[in-house]
Amino acid sequence: MALSPRSGGLSAISRISRYRLGRILPRFPPRPGTPARHGPGHPASATRLGAVLATAMEKDPNCHRDGAKAVTGDTEGTEAQLDDFVGAHPDYNEEEEEQKYFRRKRLAVIKNVVAASLAGTLTYGVYLGLLEMQLILHYDETYREVKYSNIELEDIDRKVLMGINVTPVAALLYTPVLIRFFGTKWAMFLAVGIYALFVSSNYWERYYTLVPSAVAIGMVIVPLWASMGNYITRMAQKYYEYVNYKEEHVQEQQRAPRGAYSAYVIVFQTIFYACFHLSFVCAQMPMLFFLNNYLYQLNHTLFGVKHCGTLSHGMLPGFNKTVLQSLPRSVNLIIVESALMAAAFLAMLVVLVLCGSAYRPTEEIDLRSIGWGNIFQLPFKHMRDYRLRHLVPFFIYSGFEVLFVCTGFSLNYGVCALGLEKLGYLLVAYGASASACSSLALCTLRLRRHVPLLAGAVVHAGLLVTLFCWAPQPRHLVQAPLLYAIAVLWGMGSTLNKTGISILLGMLYEDKERQDFVFTIYHWWQALAIFTVYLWSGLPMKAKLSILLVTLAVAVGSYLRMEQQLAQRVGYRLPRLPRPRHRARGYRYLEEEDTDETGSEGDGSKSDNDEEPAEATNREELPKDDGEQLG
Repeated sequence: MALSPRSGGLSAISRISRYRLGRILPRFPPRPGTPARHGPGHPASATRLGAVLATAMEKDPNCHRDGAKAVTGDTEGTEAQLDDFVGAHPDYNEEEEEQKYFRRKRLAVIKNVVAASLAGTLTYGVYLGLLEMQLILHYDETYREVKYSNIELEDIDRKVLMGINVTPVAALLYTPVLIRFFGTKWAMFLAVGIYALFVSSNYWERYYTLVPSAVAIGMVIVPLWASMGNYITRMAQKYYEYVNYKEEHVQEQQRAPRGAYSAYVIVFQTIFYACFHLSFVCAQMPMLFFLNNYLYQLNHTLFGVKHCGTLSHGMLPGFNKTVLQSLPRSVNLIIVESALMAAAFLAMLVVLVLCGSAYRPTEEIDLRSIGWGNIFQLPFKHMRDYRLRHLVPFFIYSGFEVLFVCTGFSLNYGVCALGLEKLGYLLVAYGASASACSSLALCTLRLRRHVPLLAGAVVHAGLLVTLFCWAPQPRHLVQAPLLYAIAVLWGMGSTLNKTGISILLGMLYEDKERQDFVFTIYHWWQALAIFTVYLWSGLPMKAKLSILLVTLAVAVGSYLRMEQQLAQRVGYRLPRLPRPRHRARGYRYLEEEDTDETGSEGDGSKSDNDEEPAEATNREELPKDDGEQLG
């Protein structure tokens, strides 16, 4: 068996100890006039030792026996000391110590997953809760005129929403460069810090504070979730390595067999989304415990509303312009915002302190050294892979449905029938259901991988047809159970959709050098879909539901076509990752075998020729037993 990290460490200690043996052995005094003292292993020391023994023998012929015995005794004593100092401890069990070491490594990976999940929950919960409270307060005419009569808050809110929704359109150009430059963990930390900056800007609500912070939020939305998806998938791979540390391909840092990481990807993505969907519950805390105390009842706010649900047009027409029966004091607002700010700082500390790195430092060097031009181009080249192209409709629908449930359903159905004071409870039901139903994705451990995606699609298709045919009555509280049931079922469909997509990407793209590109493409298309929902806010509800239903049908058909092509072993076009361009100076790359890089998919690592084609063609791909192929 190859030496483990523990045994390797003991070997290093042994070599260092033998090297320093001269410090603990006795030294002979130098001759008069000798400028330097030599150790016992030096030839000069041996010469002096012979001279001393010869002089002693001339004076006393019997002393040579005693001297020989003394030298032999000293040698045996020194060897005994050396064995005690360097040799293994009699109670040392290498196998047990190795197991303890890798058990600690596995616990550290679980800690990283839980910490990243909690950080994402806190970050998104604070962001959604603050944005919801801000929009409700700024919607009220009395609040705007009394507190901000001359700064046109409505216009500022429109620009804030535009900055949040429009800026991610350009995220595909810089997200991979940002993640490779800072590293996965530090990209997460930077994004969480900008979310905290957005919270701090609300202490002084002006155009030059709110709009720039909203634009900054829009810039880091895609990097945050791309780095999160990459981080969780990478933790699953590291956990596999620490469980199977005795396997030869793990010790040699070679690619694992196809599908080896799948079980851990399923479990870790389930944990992440179970925590993440709790952010919708956390986001309603300011609404439930603070803002509801100042709201009018539904008979006042819904007095002018005539149509709900599928008969409505735009964002709840006829809704009263005054929703606050009394204005909250500035001190109370500062307390709430300070609590949100504390949660945002806590998320930053969780990422900084509890989240370990996704890659080893040498791997981070290799990830960057393929060239910034290649890093910029690779997301676009990955779009040539038909697997990603077939999944794009599902990416788009994933963005459609999450924003529709927060705006279209919750306002035109929930608020229209139950009043604004029930908005928080409706979204709590959605978030709690999504978090609880995330465990359903674990069925992928026993069933086929398409089960979560298709099950979520069937649930949402039934709900969309129901919403298309149903128009609840305004101010009619008897409809509350049906609305809560729809929110719960929508949450179940959402979590199956998002967890299923992330699991599928982790299974299809196991090469750790390309995962950030793949998750960037996923979340970029999702951001484009959210931007589209922002643009269609004025459409009739029937048109919105029709777009959702058509997109879902196209997504299911496209995904089934992808699975069919994989089953037929149709070759896909996967871009080759260039070899890292190592510089000659420094200790890190003096020898080629010192690098920790792993071969990219395909035969990209078989040749050092820089003039090889940059992409793997179908003829270079090898079919596998499970119907999938390596690029």
